Amino acid sequence: MERTVVRCAEGHVFSTASFPMQQAERLGPGRLVRCPRCARLRSAVPVTLQKR
Repeated sequence: MERTVVRCAEGHVFSTASFPMQQAERLGPGRLVRCPRCARLRSAVPVTLQKR
């Protein structure tokens, strides 16, 4: 199972196994995911990893 690195609305960065990206009824890249740091449902977006 592929994991996705995401950042929640509070700025916490974590990885998640389920991050649905291609659903027709969604607008934008954000999804509601339970953040393990603040233990709440937060809007999260994928983190773009920059090459150095």
